[in-house]
This record gives sequence, structure tokens and C-alpha cells, in this order.
Amino acid sequence: LGGAAAAPGALPVINIGRLNDKDPAARALVVQDIARACRDRGCFQVVNHGVSKSAMDGALKAASEFFDMPAERKAAFACDDIRNPVRYDTSSRDGISKARSFLKHYANPLDHWVDSWPTQPATYTKKMGTYAVEIQRLSIQLMGAIVQGLGLCPMHLQEKLGAGLQFMALNNYPQGSSRAGDTVGLAPHSDIGFITILLQSSPGLEVTHHDDGGVWTPVPVIPGALHVHLGDHLEVLSNGRLRSLLHRAILNTDEARISIASIHGAAMDEKVGCADEFVDERHPRIYRESSFHDFLDFLPTNVKAYRRFVETLKIGGSA
Repeated sequence: LGGAAAAPGALPVINIGRLNDKDPAARALVVQDIARACRDRGCFQVVNHGVSKSAMDGALKAASEFFDMPAERKAAFACDDIRNPVRYDTSSRDGISKARSFLKHYANPLDHWVDSWPTQPATYTKKMGTYAVEIQRLSIQLMGAIVQGLGLCPMHLQEKLGAGLQFMALNNYPQGSSRAGDTVGLAPHSDIGFITILLQSSPGLEVTHHDDGGVWTPVPVIPGALHVHLGDHLEVLSNGRLRSLLHRAILNTDEARISIASIHGAAMDEKVGCADEFVDERHPRIYRESSFHDFLDFLPTNVKAYRRFVETLKIGGSA
């Protein structure tokens, strides 16, 4: 049913097929596995998740075809403004990129954003749009289980997520050299939002939990699985009960690599704070509330010495 991996240090792989089960006990077992993975690892992989293989394959193909286009075509989407709804670049201004090109765009609601997406390659909007809609649906299902695991009603965030942000980052990493040198394609960082759902074409993602002592664990590529990790706003919402996941990308020495990260959160200007249920005399509010808009304001200040956004939200800490 659930079945988090049992090996020490192994990353949980959870069958979520019974989250929609009419038997509350069956759902409760999966929720329990997800709650444990969120608490102990800050991430997990999901199988039997309802996102079709054709949608996943199509998204990776669409991304690959975009990055394979001539430089001048991709350059049409280059922009210095990090608020632009569609942005292509070969190095980011967030202080964490090492060796990647990327395309970032918004996706929810799809009909609001899709007309601003690239029209080349010709099938890009159809393939990436199909994937985006299926992933958005999965994000709401997963967040229902995560907040239930925290003791809240599964519907606690459903409305906010339905009208919330879906921010997609398509990353293209070159093949790494086997010679000694810098093998990091994307430096350690955590994501904004509640959760990130990630699809990768080949290995390269590495994660470390706050209990891992700085040890990096490679995330395996399991056919049909999707990787899920916790974002800064889930750490805030839970008042520190859960922690956002530090992760990085290592260059693959065997091949170039593509990853598609879909970040899910509240709407751009909606403030996220600690849920009242997690605040009492023994557990004071740890974080100031903030929005995705606030995160974008923060990014340009974070280039020289990277800090996790959530660290700047700590009450009594440095802003």
C-alpha cells in the first residue's frame, strides 16, 4: 500500500494509489507513510500517482526539443526581469546556477498562461500543457495527504492550491566531465512554495535532510516515479514541524540531463503564515508570513551569499 523503502538512508518510495480509496483505513496507511517521509526525509518518490506515462514522456520530449532549438530562437525568451511570466537563460541571477540553461514559466490556470509559452517546437504547448494539468491535479491530492498527516483537514489548502501558483522550471544540464573539477550543475538550495514535483530524465538530483549531517543522497530514477520534496512555505505553514528540503543537481558524466520541476504554492500575492493549529504557548510562531511576490523581491539580494528564503523569515532572525 504505502511502503516507504526500509534500507537505512534510503529515500522513501510510496504507492499513493489508495489515497482515493473509499476505505478511510486504506487512505490512512498511505497518509501515515507520507507523513513519516515528510518528517524524516523531507522528500519521497511516488508511484501509481495517476500521471500518465504519455504525459511524462511528452513533457521530457517537449523540453528536449526546446533546448535543442537554435540559440537565437531560445534567445527570444531571454529576459533580465525575474518577474517575467516566461524566461529563458543560460545562467540565473539567483546565486545558485552553475552549469545549466533553463526555461521557466507559470502554468496555473493553464488557459491564463499558455498563450505566453513558446510556440516552437510546434507541439510544446500541447505536451507541456497536458503534463502541467496532470501535475497540478496530483499536487492538490498530495497536499491533502500532507496536511492530513499534520493533523489538519485534508481540504485545508485545497481552495488555495486550486487557485494557486504552479511555477515550472525546465532545466537542461550538459554532460559532466569525469575529470576532477566542478561537478555541480545547480548549487544547494530549497524551493519556495509548499511542494515541488520533479521529473528527471537521468540521475543527477541529490538531497540532504537537516538530520543528515550534510551527507548528500542521490535520488534514483525509477521508471514511472515522480520525486516530491517540501518547500519553504510548508515549513512556515507547519511552524517548523516540517522542514524544506535542501537539494542540488550534479552533472551526469554519462549524458546530458533534463529535469522538469513544478513548484506549487499559494497565489502570487497571498501571504502564507504559520497555521493557527500549530501555535500555542509552548510553540510560539517561528516565522513571519510572506508571499511568492516577497520571494521574488528577495532573490536579487541573494546572489553573493546564498541563503534559504525561509531563514530570512524567522522571527528574531535577520531579515
